Amino acid sequence: MISTTSFSLPLKLQILKIMKQLFLFLFCIGTLHCTYAQKQKFSYLDVFDLQYASDPQISPNGEWVVYRRMGYDIMKDGSKGNLWMVKADGSQHQKLTSNEINESNPRWSPSGNRIVFSASTPEGSEIYMYWVSSGKVARLTQLPFSPSSLTWSPDGRQIAFSMNVQKKPPVIAKIPKKPKGAKWAEEPRITDRVYHEADGRGYIKPGFNHIFVLPAEGGAARQITSGDWHHRGTLSWAKDGRKIFFSGNRVEDWEYRFRNSEIYSVDVQSGDIVGLTDRNGPDYEPKVSPDGKRIAYLGFEHKVQAYQVRKLHLMNVDGTDKKVISGALDRTLSNIRWNTKGDGLYFQYDDKGNGKVGFVSLSGNVSKIADNVGGTTLGRPYPSGSFSSSQNGTIVYTQSRTDYPAELAVIKPKSKNPIKITALNRALLNYRELGKVEEVWYKSSVDGRDIQGWVVFPPNYDAGKKYPFMVENHGGPILNYGDRFSTEMQLYAAAGYVVFYPNPRGSTSYGEEFGNLLYNNYPGEDYNDVMDGVDHCIKMGIAHEDQLFVTGGSAGGIMSAWMIGKNNRFEAAVVAKPVMNWISKTLVADNYFYYAEHRYPGQPWENFEGYWKFSPISLVGNIETPTMVMVGMNDLRTPPSEAKQLYHALKLRKIETVLVEIPGASHGIANRPSNLITKIAHTVAWFDKYRTANKNE
Repeated sequence: MISTTSFSLPLKLQILKIMKQLFLFLFCIGTLHCTYAQKQKFSYLDVFDLQYASDPQISPNGEWVVYRRMGYDIMKDGSKGNLWMVKADGSQHQKLTSNEINESNPRWSPSGNRIVFSASTPEGSEIYMYWVSSGKVARLTQLPFSPSSLTWSPDGRQIAFSMNVQKKPPVIAKIPKKPKGAKWAEEPRITDRVYHEADGRGYIKPGFNHIFVLPAEGGAARQITSGDWHHRGTLSWAKDGRKIFFSGNRVEDWEYRFRNSEIYSVDVQSGDIVGLTDRNGPDYEPKVSPDGKRIAYLGFEHKVQAYQVRKLHLMNVDGTDKKVISGALDRTLSNIRWNTKGDGLYFQYDDKGNGKVGFVSLSGNVSKIADNVGGTTLGRPYPSGSFSSSQNGTIVYTQSRTDYPAELAVIKPKSKNPIKITALNRALLNYRELGKVEEVWYKSSVDGRDIQGWVVFPPNYDAGKKYPFMVENHGGPILNYGDRFSTEMQLYAAAGYVVFYPNPRGSTSYGEEFGNLLYNNYPGEDYNDVMDGVDHCIKMGIAHEDQLFVTGGSAGGIMSAWMIGKNNRFEAAVVAKPVMNWISKTLVADNYFYYAEHRYPGQPWENFEGYWKFSPISLVGNIETPTMVMVGMNDLRTPPSEAKQLYHALKLRKIETVLVEIPGASHGIANRPSNLITKIAHTVAWFDKYRTANKNE
């Protein structure tokens, strides 16, 4: 203890000042330590607090952005979305309306003075209008079904949209009328359609989507298309407002040519429809140029293979002079938008697991505008997100990195540096210690190809310690993972696992040839690509032979089952919503018509050996790995009967196994937050059971 009694007053004051500064320094150090200590690992209930931005729409003058702010309702166990507005500089962030209902699909009027959008009501989804100057809101419609593809006419006087129009089911038999008050069984569902049910939706009631036009001031919605075909997707008005361009499949055998679509025009007054394209393959997303003379659209000539990149085409409004203008870019394009001058188009694409915004001139010169588009699929790090552009070329897009889901970012013309203008998760993620994500590249042992993957390390990872290593295989399989935020990967890392998620051959964002390597070869050498990644991580010292685990869902479940059928290197596996038997899956799934010729030659009864060769159930006799099998009980894409084939086979072979059936869940198990938590918690619990004594909590 220092005494100041023997010092003069100025000296005493100096000593007291020094002691005060020392105290403040020590206090700040302690405060920083406490703040750091308060950072917690990302946890299950944090899922309900996450928010993200989607569908950003920038005003024509580039000053304002309206977007859908998404979150989760912990009491209703589902997602919710309201429309918000923010200035392009990030200021004046505010809710668009006072309504506490789901709102979506905001679209600015050509002059920027109004915003049309759809919103839910107790009776269903309706079209609403918001006036920017007054902030007033009005409902414009009373529709029997939900509208989609809201699109303004060039003069701002009309709104086009697509909506389902019901038809009666085919009548097979007439039964007597039941007595009043009698409790008979429900009437049967009767269908004669190829596509009659959809995962997550269930039975599809008979009917077709048609195009309607509605006065912008409200009034009667008028149907302008007819016939037993679907008319939906992107709508684009002619410059004079007399026609609307759309994509459809108005061919006689449209149900069997399910990959086909064409570009059509419909006369707004007469309803006359004219086809502008005519080839085997998808042509869609028409966009009329600013001068009204040309139409840009996406598509390809179908070559009957597993994967083809979608290319940007150009033609005159009468369908003549068709040409491809994106041939120099070997990537699939989406979300095309003309620039104001009409000398090029903005578009979205994925490259090596990262979402981009690009620009292509009419002469075919391609340039990159922005990186890191995505973040609207919170479960796993799949491609997602969107962008829009203003008249002066300002771009707004959903930006995501591995440490945050979609936020709004703005990039000005000729600028290379985007500005993030929202921080929706700051109050949560600033106080969470997330797992660090690192990119890895390695060589395939099959043909020397470069394979990309990512590794997520547990929070506060210590390289001197030994951690269990989890492989997480992506779905699709013609899809991709990337450097995007993922609740599932972060929760696995928080549980103490090093997580490896690769993009083996067949993944998108590496070109058409790479994606098509799975044609009549799935599962195939993609298995080698994944195992090469495991061996690479062992060489890096972040994986260990006695602490390997594997999981994945859908196509990732197929790969996980294939891996444990090919080797016994893994301590445990969780096979989620798999296809075990291509013969049975192909003929019972909602997309049963999709596989023949495009995945394997012929139908199952024509190519029994081929379908069986690539079925993981053919390897079940080799499996020694303790395996959890998981599936949603309402899954129509990979039906529960597929998961049960694996579980029942393992039980008969007396291999350690459990079956986890999730009530009410479709193929997208994680669509409800509680089911996402259930999926991860059961996976971690199963793996923890087989971890060695050398654990690092």
